[in-house]
Amino acid sequence: MADCSQIRKFKDAADYRKNFIIREEVNKFLPGGKHFIDEVLIDRCIREIAEKPADPVKVREIIAKSESTCETLLPEETATLMAVTDKDLFEEMRQAADRIKHKVYDNRIVMFAPLYMSNLCVNGCKYCGFREGNSSQMRRVLTMDELKEEVDVLAGRIGHKRLIAVYGEHPSTSTEYIAETIETCYNRLVTVPRTGAKVGIRRVNVNAAPLPIADLKVLRSVGIGTFQVFQETYNRKLYEQMHPSWSVKGDYDWRVTAFHRCLEAGVDDVGLGVLYGLCDWRSELLATILHARDLERWFNIGPHTLSFPRLEPASGTRIPEESPYLIDDDTFARILVIARLSVPYTGMIVTARESPASRNRVINHGMTQLDCSSNIAIKGYSDFANESHQEKERQQFMLGDNRSIDEMVRYLASRDIITSFCTAGYRCGRTGGCIMDALKTGREGKFCKINAVLTFREWLDDFASDETKAIGEKVIASELEGIREWLPKFYPTVMEQYEKTCRGERDLFF
Repeated sequence: MADCSQIRKFKDAADYRKNFIIREEVNKFLPGGKHFIDEVLIDRCIREIAEKPADPVKVREIIAKSESTCETLLPEETATLMAVTDKDLFEEMRQAADRIKHKVYDNRIVMFAPLYMSNLCVNGCKYCGFREGNSSQMRRVLTMDELKEEVDVLAGRIGHKRLIAVYGEHPSTSTEYIAETIETCYNRLVTVPRTGAKVGIRRVNVNAAPLPIADLKVLRSVGIGTFQVFQETYNRKLYEQMHPSWSVKGDYDWRVTAFHRCLEAGVDDVGLGVLYGLCDWRSELLATILHARDLERWFNIGPHTLSFPRLEPASGTRIPEESPYLIDDDTFARILVIARLSVPYTGMIVTARESPASRNRVINHGMTQLDCSSNIAIKGYSDFANESHQEKERQQFMLGDNRSIDEMVRYLASRDIITSFCTAGYRCGRTGGCIMDALKTGREGKFCKINAVLTFREWLDDFASDETKAIGEKVIASELEGIREWLPKFYPTVMEQYEKTCRGERDLFF
């Protein structure tokens, strides 16, 4: 069990709001009051660069820099990419983004599932169904027994190995609760009906409120994966309008320095994201670049992932339908390409908020992770036999893509993409600065190809329909041939592990 003796306790929501933030852990990362989200610089980049005609020669120089160095671009360079309106030049950018993705992550899309633990919240975000005071939301916090039921479905019926656990911000879902849920997920093993294999969750990423350093050290001790905190919007004025000052989330600087505290605490895989549709997408993406660069400046570690959620309908609010900054699918595709070129090494997540058509379209725009068979209602997986069932009053927002994992795996395989359920690198210590170096050089993508094959073999045998298994076999054959060509001397060792997996052994990895 996690040692939570150093975690502060709060008697109620009012006490939590008043005393949770530790100002010293904010000011440390804003020395002299100078802020790394430089709004003057962002405005200048948009006005003087992004809104002017793009110079094709300069654009191609930036593309070449991104491909060759895999280093985060300067905000001025990102703004230059934003200025591109010519379709042919943008297609050059898209192709480069796809090449970078293959260089860094190889021919893989990583699969995960969201698991919502609670929807109690002390905040009042005006666009969110979970906000305090929304009487149409049905509130609930999963017990450990209920969590086990959710894991039984996710791991034993669907076949997921990786979760993003999501928590409302509330004293009832404290760091102690988060730590207990992570341990519960890791300790639960389920028997697969088809093969009798024992399977479970191998990586638990967390999407939660910003935490103090002491709390983050507790989560590190229980094996937290990536820690996600979405800034929602980097525009300070709009942020203050959307997040009331009486709420914990109303403190902009506490939230924007969340990842500095993570890296200080040794939680070295962090996931950035903004809620596209709240503000001008150009300013949000430029601010994301500045955020990534500041993490690199302090810790020499950038974001493990970037996420690209768009505003979606939610209970008790009209903002997702009425915001003047909503983006269409063409703009969404542009954002992904520019992001891949701007932060070449990072993982890029496109969730089931998107429609099937939108996600299909951007598969070759640099993305690396997606979810499917997703249900974001509290206790939704075990309550609903139909994976596509949604209830607005039980979830934070509405999903757009309700395809099952079998459908998604089959679709990816039809495009010669292998679905990866691998979590080996994290358990072998390839995180933080270690994985950054491997990603930038392309070593990690090639190495992970092997583990992708092993985990894909597992999933095909344990869960796939006959149709999906048949097309998946073709992808595996192609991937194994690639491994044989790339690592001829190591190939026999790979095949030994592969054949053990075919015989029913599980969780073999390199």
